[in-house]
Amino acid sequence: MAGGGSAASSSGKKKARIEIIPLIDVVFFLLATFVLFILSLDRISSLPINLPVATKTDTPPNPDDLPVVLQVSDAGTLYWNKEIISTAEVAPRLFQYKQSNANPRVLITGDDKAKFGPTITALDEVRKAGIKQVSIETTYRPTGR
Repeated sequence: MAGGGSAASSSGKKKARIEIIPLIDVVFFLLATFVLFILSLDRISSLPINLPVATKTDTPPNPDDLPVVLQVSDAGTLYWNKEIISTAEVAPRLFQYKQSNANPRVLITGDDKAKFGPTITALDEVRKAGIKQVSIETTYRPTGR
């Protein structure tokens, strides 16, 4: 009986197969149709713009145009253009800098472990001095540099 059952199953029924080639053709057709449809919807309109061109200059930068770098270290010490100063010296120096410079600018920075409080205190002192152009550097800078 086992021999008869196996002969009938091998010669009688065909196994079902999934043809994937026509499915791939249909998917690529739908993809191409979708891409062409999307491209026809989006009309790119542009305006001609004359962009500025950078020029190389051999003249060194004017020291008056450079900002003062006020750095806060992790110990809470302050640096004025790489010179260590006390917290009490910040306000008078900022006032003097504003009086002597027509376009005063300050860059506040800190080393990688500087505390938030002394940095905000330095920012407040710049604000109290009336200096409007203030930048805060967010990249790593070693202490005193």
